[in-house]
Amino acid sequence: MRVVLLVLAALLALTSTSAAAPAAPGFKVRLLDGRSLDSRDLIGKKILVLRFQASYCKPCARESPALARLTERYRERGVEVLAIHVQDATVDVRRFMRANKVSYAVALDPKLTIGNRYGFKGTPYTVVVDRLGEIVARLHGESAVTRLPRVLDEILKREPPPA
Repeated sequence: MRVVLLVLAALLALTSTSAAAPAAPGFKVRLLDGRSLDSRDLIGKKILVLRFQASYCKPCARESPALARLTERYRERGVEVLAIHVQDATVDVRRFMRANKVSYAVALDPKLTIGNRYGFKGTPYTVVVDRLGEIVARLHGESAVTRLPRVLDEILKREPPPA
């Protein structure tokens, strides 16, 4: 009997660790450049990196150049980077963008509508959504930008960009 229980426990552990990643909540947002983005349109096409940040976040400003370089490095490989400024005003975000020479897409989430759905707990916070629309990484705090290439390269090995 004990052996049967051990085998069942082992099987349950195996099935729970191989379960799919959680589905990313869909959202629509207007970017500060006037374009619209619907995250559901990216499923099957692109990997989405969501960077929750704010104009008043010093680590966000320090990491902004690295995020821009990462955006350029992975754009042709099917990775979309979107910075979502939380609890921020448009004027402050535009000032942040000018001061940090932002070249990646930016949107506002003043009431944490999107942030709360993604488990936001403070800036900076980075979420990676694969082409299947599943959350595959949540990176809290500073240095997420330095950890992102490893995460993205791993996803790209599994899921090469669609032709």
